Amino acid sequence: MPKAKKQKQKKAPPALPSRQDILEFVQGSDAKVGKREIARAFGITGAERIGLKRMLRQMADEGLIASPHKAIRPAGTLPPVTVLRIFDVDEDGDLIALPTDWDEAAGDPPRVRLALSPSGKRHGKPAAGPGDRVLARIAPPSGNGPYEGRVMKLLERVPERAIGVFRADPGGRGGGRIVPVNRRQREFIVAPADAGDAEDGELVAIEPRARNRLGLPSARIAERVGDVTSEKAISLIALEEHNIPYVFPPRVLAEAEEASPAGMADRDDWRDMQLITIDPADARDHDDAVHARPDPEREGGFIVTVAIADVAWYVRPGSAMDKEAEKRGNSVYFPGRVVPMLPERISNDLCSLRAGEDRPALAVRMHFDGAGRKLSHRFHRVMMRSAAALSYEETQAAIDGHPNERTAPLLEDVLKPLWAAYKVLHAGREDREPLELDVPERKVVLTETGAIDRIYVPPRLDAHKLIEEFMIQANVAAAEELEGKDSPLVYRIHDEPSFDKLEALRDFLGSLDLNLPKKGSLRPAEFNRILRTVADTAHSMLVNEVVLRSQSQAQYSTQNIGHFGLNLRRYAHFTSPIRRYADLLVHRALISALSFGEGGLGKMDAPAMEKVAADISLAERRAMAAERDTLDRLIAAWLSDQVGAHFWGRIRGVTRAGLFVELEETGADGFVPIGTLGAEYFAYDEALHRLTGTETGLSYQLGERVEVRLLEATPFAGDLKLEMLSQGTKEKGGAGGRRRLRGPTQRRRPPKGGRRRRK
Repeated sequence: MPKAKKQKQKKAPPALPSRQDILEFVQGSDAKVGKREIARAFGITGAERIGLKRMLRQMADEGLIASPHKAIRPAGTLPPVTVLRIFDVDEDGDLIALPTDWDEAAGDPPRVRLALSPSGKRHGKPAAGPGDRVLARIAPPSGNGPYEGRVMKLLERVPERAIGVFRADPGGRGGGRIVPVNRRQREFIVAPADAGDAEDGELVAIEPRARNRLGLPSARIAERVGDVTSEKAISLIALEEHNIPYVFPPRVLAEAEEASPAGMADRDDWRDMQLITIDPADARDHDDAVHARPDPEREGGFIVTVAIADVAWYVRPGSAMDKEAEKRGNSVYFPGRVVPMLPERISNDLCSLRAGEDRPALAVRMHFDGAGRKLSHRFHRVMMRSAAALSYEETQAAIDGHPNERTAPLLEDVLKPLWAAYKVLHAGREDREPLELDVPERKVVLTETGAIDRIYVPPRLDAHKLIEEFMIQANVAAAEELEGKDSPLVYRIHDEPSFDKLEALRDFLGSLDLNLPKKGSLRPAEFNRILRTVADTAHSMLVNEVVLRSQSQAQYSTQNIGHFGLNLRRYAHFTSPIRRYADLLVHRALISALSFGEGGLGKMDAPAMEKVAADISLAERRAMAAERDTLDRLIAAWLSDQVGAHFWGRIRGVTRAGLFVELEETGADGFVPIGTLGAEYFAYDEALHRLTGTETGLSYQLGERVEVRLLEATPFAGDLKLEMLSQGTKEKGGAGGRRRLRGPTQRRRPPKGGRRRRK
């Protein structure tokens, strides 16, 4: 038997020095001390350096280490490089600053005098001023004088404008305070001379003043936005809360105004083609145009053309407009306004495909066979002239036999070929079978004052579906083209549902005697089969809701996994470069890959593109959150004078805390606290999305239609508190007895899996 090898004795690692040991070493050293010197002095090597680094980082958080040199200093002094907040300008024009990180136990923070450059600017950029946060290199004071220093880098500039709610001085002396609309903002004081005509409770835009050393910073009211319940005010609050840029810097606006119309260089002349735009009736810009005609070489086939505004010609990589567009990521849409990704000079003028005006575009011409399969495509850089700017409603009316003076001349040669082509593409879509969820979208109509006038669900027209399908095919062509050219590419990806979500969905569907296959990869067709099974039944809304919740969220990435919902192997956003930065990147990639001239990708490679893809995915989510918050607040304000009214709705969420109910008339979500359902315990069944009373067996489940009473509406928070009026559904095998609606709460231990109900 082989002898076992002797284990080599490992030396115990040296213990880390204490903080006091480190400070004593620093104070006793004549030279500059850093991490390397400390490690050498205390014999710290190998993995133990990680522990030392962690300790020094903690000491840095306490103000003992100053970046970037990682020099250790004694307490009560400032390092040679530190972060300062400028709070004043002295008589000589020098800036006076204080350290942002200071141990109060060491006494008052020392002042630092920062010399202001004679030009007032550094490297062509605005100089730092009061309120700004800067990184500065400083020298120790001589005698009793202050520290002297110079600005190395401007870290944070006081915003030129901010918003808040004005609260007038209750003493009637004039002036007041600006109450922030989110936790990231500061509170400001407003002097009587700076208050203007602002009234108490109004939302206002302010211009911050120089920050005093003590007390609140001051500001001047620059604009009265108005009532905090108006759409303009509420959307501004959402923009601030989600940190969405909404004021274009002067440099960006100047760059947009300097842009001149594109010429014919490197372009095909398509101005005689009868391309038309079809958009909502209230659309302010038109960035996509369509055309279709029968394919003379294929029986039943069609040639479909989609032309998209050539934004890349005007917005070049690295320009001020490009940087701002990348920061915004996309346009943000509210009921009464749009916060555009690009200045109006670009989005509503030079890149809007106006009828009868020459406009540059990137276009794709696609050939489809009679079954709706795309056989080929080709991209072009063109100059076009839209034949008409039509709305969905008037276009549909013309096809349905009610043309007007604008659609009648286009009916035979333009509109009917479009509908014939759509019929062919629709057959191909049905053969592909993407996920078909029934999720109605509501439209909000505002009054002149910015309040809600009405909310309705507009009809889903074939005109909408036509444009949607044409755009999908153009997006597919863009992805295929760039893949074929081995070009960097931002895909629009949508992953299939996760294993956990699918298992939860299977459990839920099993309770309705429905099933999903357990073997193999699921496709959208399996979900569609279930949705068709429950269509026109009492479970239709419920199943649609649960299937929707099982899906993943779409995003942007340079790594392709396909688009599950559309059932496509490759997909990229190409059709809206005015309002989505992802589409602008795809346009630039096509221009570079196809040698279309100026306005290509430049030096951007795949790693840089992946970082941008992650950023714009986050920007898309913050825009959705801001739009949702704005609508919630608008509806809460609209319903605030209807407290006590009864409404019908559907349960859209079931939690341990209670029920979320979507009101049918408005689409607003309100909350029914579990403590208001009755004097019994309710068990929460996560798999079945249900709350069930343990005594009566009455339950409330996702998707059920219920009647509720509005108890409270909080406009500023966008919250609705509801009271359940419906009795719930009796479960088979449940406990007997009638449900007690308002009986006294009995104190007892909640059953396992349940929740103590509160009155």
